[in-house]
Amino acid sequence: MKNKSQVFVWSLFDFGNSSYAVIIVAFVFAVYFKQIIAEGQSSGDLYWSIGINISMLIASVLNPVCGAIADHSSNKKKFLLFFTILCIIPTSLMYFTGKGTILFALILFIISNIGFQTGLTFYDAFISEITEEKFYNKVSGIGYAVGYIGSLISVALVFPLKDNPNLLFVVCAIFFLIFSMPLFLFLNEKKNVRKELNTGYVKYGFDKVRNTLRNINQFVNLKNFLISYFLYIDAVNTIIFFAGIYASTTLGFETSELAVFFLIVQFTAMLGSLLFGYLGSRIGIIRSVYINLIIWTLITLAVFFTNDKTSFYIIGGFAGTFLGSSQSLSRTLMTMLTPPEFKTEFFGFYGLFEKTSTILGPLTFGLVSWISGSQKLAVLSVGVFFILGMLLLKKVKIKEIKY
Repeated sequence: MKNKSQVFVWSLFDFGNSSYAVIIVAFVFAVYFKQIIAEGQSSGDLYWSIGINISMLIASVLNPVCGAIADHSSNKKKFLLFFTILCIIPTSLMYFTGKGTILFALILFIISNIGFQTGLTFYDAFISEITEEKFYNKVSGIGYAVGYIGSLISVALVFPLKDNPNLLFVVCAIFFLIFSMPLFLFLNEKKNVRKELNTGYVKYGFDKVRNTLRNINQFVNLKNFLISYFLYIDAVNTIIFFAGIYASTTLGFETSELAVFFLIVQFTAMLGSLLFGYLGSRIGIIRSVYINLIIWTLITLAVFFTNDKTSFYIIGGFAGTFLGSSQSLSRTLMTMLTPPEFKTEFFGFYGLFEKTSTILGPLTFGLVSWISGSQKLAVLSVGVFFILGMLLLKKVKIKEIKY
């Protein structure tokens, strides 16, 4: 594989941003918001869902527009830098949140999550620049594996700082800042020759998105994959957003027990990314995605029948294995299906489908939980999205070269 140094520099960004994904989105801040900021009130779940939905909706609009602009301007690094800073600064300011600061905390979370989620579009689009097509899956798997190593380190920091979570938010921001810098300093970005525009970049971005939407039918496989992805990544993201809250509410996990649980998830996710980075190239990407979705469906069933912490730890290990691989494999398949000249723009739509699905998933989870009074039934409802995703994935036809 060529450009190993470029792959390493690229993957360090994943190492850094994983601290935000696990500390803020999935674990510490999510639980801190419910228990401390919202003072344990049931309305805390509602406020948290509102914060998720607002940030993901805005990010879903920004992704394809900014992607189209970056494609024309060849400025992925500049866009990624802007959104990285947009994530880091509000995260550091979470130090000043506390009891009753619901609005302030939500504003910080919404802004930071917009930066985090939108920046991923530009980060993902670098894959086709730093390696050849036959190594897309391997590089994607390496990125996720390195990211989960970062997550392991981030979760380990919970133990010494569990009594001072506000300081942990600052450490998370610094961690992201330090390990994102190598990408901006050392990654080479290809510059494409583009015609001068007769209009501004923003108008160009919206016009390009409208044009892509009108012509998306000519990319049949891409369209079918995005619809399938919309459904199954919805389920994955819903599990990520509510895993900590479910464990603490339904199973009574303490902070230290949650930290152990997430250590298990992050470690097995790292192994899963590497494993399917290898297997995907041997048995085919689509077949590997099918395996992942079948296991995810079984995991939701296992959670439904589980009532003790030990079993939940074991389930977390399996979930982690297929968490990293399902994300990595999906990114690889998207890269294979995307025309090179539209890579950032189409990765914007990839981000749009992922982020708008995250609006549907938490809503479904919340409604089922509210109507039935059971978070277990809510988890079971998530399995339906995995099944629908598998059915639609059958429509994706692609000739894969196995290595």
